[in-house]
Amino acid sequence: MENFKLIIVEDVPLELKGTEGIVRHEIPEAEVIGTAANEVEYWRLIKQQLPDLVLLDLGLGGSTTVGVEICRHTKEQYPKVKILIFTGEILNEKLWVDVLDAGADGIILKSGELLTRADVRAVMEGKQLVFNEPILQKIVERFKYAVSSQLVRQEALINYEIDEYDERFLRHLALGYTKEQITNLRGMPFGVKSLEKRQNELARKLFPNGESVNATRLVVRALELRILDIDNLEPDTE
Repeated sequence: MENFKLIIVEDVPLELKGTEGIVRHEIPEAEVIGTAANEVEYWRLIKQQLPDLVLLDLGLGGSTTVGVEICRHTKEQYPKVKILIFTGEILNEKLWVDVLDAGADGIILKSGELLTRADVRAVMEGKQLVFNEPILQKIVERFKYAVSSQLVRQEALINYEIDEYDERFLRHLALGYTKEQITNLRGMPFGVKSLEKRQNELARKLFPNGESVNATRLVVRALELRILDIDNLEPDTE
């Protein structure tokens, strides 16, 4: 790894001291050209001398949005500058998504293995989305859950003989569409009476004991069985 210039953005003096210690002992290629405790100090520094890498904490002055905005505006104005998030926000997953959307090159949580030379080298060599073990564990857990949920849904579609029109019908019922509105969807070749018949057929499939159910109960059952994906209830674009 070649030598590079680094700005550290951290508002807690003790944590700044610890970060500087990690950089000094573990990453000798880094030249710390400045540290900033807030947004004003950061922009003054970066205008004086452009760094190759910004090591950015997110929780500045009690605000989590400041770090996200620093990341976004830096990437807009200086797209070649690498930004590695080094944060103690270990539970705020929404914040991780926001800062990745803002263009961060990676996130290192202040837990577990902390910041390593390998992480910094990966970022400096152009690798995107560099994470340390704590956040990787969460990513893998979500991935496994997403895959398992999709498999359960595919099995439900097969076991209950749900076709494309059944899924579209149930999904739009879940979104509050009336049968009349559903008949007007492009590619839905059914009238209201045909949809009522389809609803009765679906009720027989999903409630084999023969109980009488309305559209709301039918939709709830489809959600319970994962026939409908509650995280992807979107209307057709037509």
